[in-house]
Amino acid sequence: MEETHTASASLPLKGVRVLDLTQIYNGPYATFLMAMAGAEVIKVEPIGGEYLRKRDAKSGAFMPFAMLNACKGSISLNLKSDKGKDLFLKLVEDADVVVENYSPGVMDRLGLGWDVLRARNPRIIFASGSGYGQDGGYRDLMAMDLTVQAMSGVMSVTGYPDGPPTKSGAALCDFFGGVHLYGAIVTALYRRATEGVGARVEVAMLEAVYPTMASNIGMIYGARNDIPLRTGNRHGGLSLCPYNVYPTADGYIAIICNSDKHWHGLLEAMGRADLIEDPRFTAMRDRVANMDIVDELVGEFTKQHPKEDLSRLLQDHKVPNAPVRDLTEVIEDKVLRERGTLLDVDHPVFGKITVPTSALRFAETETREYVCSPQYAVDNERIYRGLGVTSEELAELSREGVI
Repeated sequence: MEETHTASASLPLKGVRVLDLTQIYNGPYATFLMAMAGAEVIKVEPIGGEYLRKRDAKSGAFMPFAMLNACKGSISLNLKSDKGKDLFLKLVEDADVVVENYSPGVMDRLGLGWDVLRARNPRIIFASGSGYGQDGGYRDLMAMDLTVQAMSGVMSVTGYPDGPPTKSGAALCDFFGGVHLYGAIVTALYRRATEGVGARVEVAMLEAVYPTMASNIGMIYGARNDIPLRTGNRHGGLSLCPYNVYPTADGYIAIICNSDKHWHGLLEAMGRADLIEDPRFTAMRDRVANMDIVDELVGEFTKQHPKEDLSRLLQDHKVPNAPVRDLTEVIEDKVLRERGTLLDVDHPVFGKITVPTSALRFAETETREYVCSPQYAVDNERIYRGLGVTSEELAELSREGVI
């Protein structure tokens, strides 16, 4: 019998052209995901380049730009000039998506709002990311990840009960906004494929991050009124136990027991199967009521073992856990390299660095070749010559500050 092989499908967004007006984290992550899914993403940068390019390379602040702008092209364009607007609208004619995360209203003030874009290309998807939305009473508030963490309640539930509200170490709001923006764009592309219409889509970081606090929100509607807003490393609603970060001989380990089965496995790993029938710990509600005792019991055990050895022991007993790793350990992770999640590249500007790929995986699909983030305006000639602009005209546009 002749063996047959399934040919790899094309990347799902192959053939989609994206004009990327985004900056910093929120929008660039959405367009990075599109680029990794096969779209042609053209980063349209202001004269001098996107702000993130200008951060101090010696401090490592260049890394976000390299991470979020891989597999994209770069052109320069002054959208405040009449000729710049004309060039942009010519690009829109042959584009599928325009993405921006300027402050709400900027695109309209530039004369490049939704009505203008869809008049030039009725099938265009116009996507906007912002802190608080394109309308409503918060629209014009200045929004950064830190301020949205404050406004959304994220800071109020992060930290310890006796400490102040604390920001997340990760830029949660920017990246949750970016993921949702990607989802909105792809959803609009699907509708265009089925109905033939363009769309205006937007995502507010405030609205994207709110559902992440589901456990904390549930606490508000619960019967208990003694649960502090901030619970440290314990469960946000204080309804699971054990659920904490415990000391080890060489660091810390995170342990969570979602069920009695997990708890019994933990006790067996601890050599304390005698406690399985202890009425203080029989059911989850009993363990929650005796949370301080449980945490002390578990912590006394964990601090006697190195975190990696302990993690393997708990895995063997089917107890959900993970050693608390620092970023250096994560960057060196062999499994993430085997999966292609992390790549070591020799960046033409930044040298040898480790970068992430997309978390989106498409089975039986061709692999997107990773291309390092582009040098500023490296694609000017290729893109603008594609519009019919001559070399002489390009030189004149450069002299005039249009490109």
